[in-house]
Amino acid sequence: MTVTGVKLQVESSTKLKIQLRVLLIEDNQLDSELILRSLRSNGYEVASVVVQDEAAFTKALRAHNPDVVLADYNLPTWKGMEAVAVMHREGLDVPLILVSGALGDVTAVECIKRGATDYVLKDGLARLPEAIRRALEEKATRQLRLEAERNLARKATELERSNADLEQFAYVASHDLQEPLRMVTAYTQLLAERYQGKLDADADKFIGYASEGAQRMQVLIQDLLAFSRVGRDGVVRREIECNAVMLEVLQTLSSAIQESGAAITAGALPTLWGDRTQLAQIFQNLIGNAIKFRQEKEPLIVAISAEKNDLEWRFKVTDNGIGIAPEHLENIFIVFQRLHARTEYPGNGIGLAICKKIVERAGGKIWVESAVGHGSSFIFTMPLASCGAPEAAQP
Repeated sequence: MTVTGVKLQVESSTKLKIQLRVLLIEDNQLDSELILRSLRSNGYEVASVVVQDEAAFTKALRAHNPDVVLADYNLPTWKGMEAVAVMHREGLDVPLILVSGALGDVTAVECIKRGATDYVLKDGLARLPEAIRRALEEKATRQLRLEAERNLARKATELERSNADLEQFAYVASHDLQEPLRMVTAYTQLLAERYQGKLDADADKFIGYASEGAQRMQVLIQDLLAFSRVGRDGVVRREIECNAVMLEVLQTLSSAIQESGAAITAGALPTLWGDRTQLAQIFQNLIGNAIKFRQEKEPLIVAISAEKNDLEWRFKVTDNGIGIAPEHLENIFIVFQRLHARTEYPGNGIGLAICKKIVERAGGKIWVESAVGHGSSFIFTMPLASCGAPEAAQP
């Protein structure tokens, strides 16, 4: 024998076999032996238990923790497919392969629909090792997916708890800061009133800086409170006529609309299920931003519309304002994210963050489509109906 031949023989004799625990549902001893021989001859080191009825199967299932169940379709007192229900009852995920003398295609398909992994005919046992290998791979993939889903759910829970803690901190901190800040603001205003012009120019300037900073901080804290209160004060969900909400928002913004000369049009808006106050906040923030970020040389035009698809209402607020650069389209929804200096445009960058929080808590999404110098379209969705709510009405 050549050296190469000896090497191959050694490798073949030392090749590790795959250990396999088999729970076999079979009443024919010869068939049992043929099945196990087929597995052993194809690289499996088999530890097997053979049962013939439900009681023995349940006992063996608990005691031996099988990797796979091989079941004859018909037994004198039991059917192999009934093992699927037993495994479900025991909370076990074990592949079941039917090994039967005769099984029609219709019956085989029905068995697979009921939970069988595969089927092999007894006159085709050569296919059984491959069917088991595939079934075990599918089980491993399924377990990996379930583990990934559990990890994702755990991380989502942790993130939700972390966000709740941060919101609680923001609420408490901003609430508790208001009183000392009011005192600072009051005394800096008192200093300005009492000593303005009586000290040197630097002193007047420093007092002005302190007063302005305290007032800006007061507005910032109020905005932070408004953001943290979204969802905290309780959401009152009921049927909302969006046309009526829009009229109220336009009335609230009437002074700014008149001053800017804006032309604002709203199409037919729907009746939906949600929180009226929060929906008004969304419209007010989006229309208010359109007025704030208008172009100087072109009259402002704002259009509000809504369209319905199978699952949601899609609202759009479009303007011909200054627009937004592509790199900022995501950032603008972040709390306190500003794209311009305060000397150019007032505000703390909280409005769009509030819109995003309201929309997402309602189960919708919000985004913007824009280009610099060509205006913006803010689009947000609202579900047709919330949990426990009646189906939304038509516009």
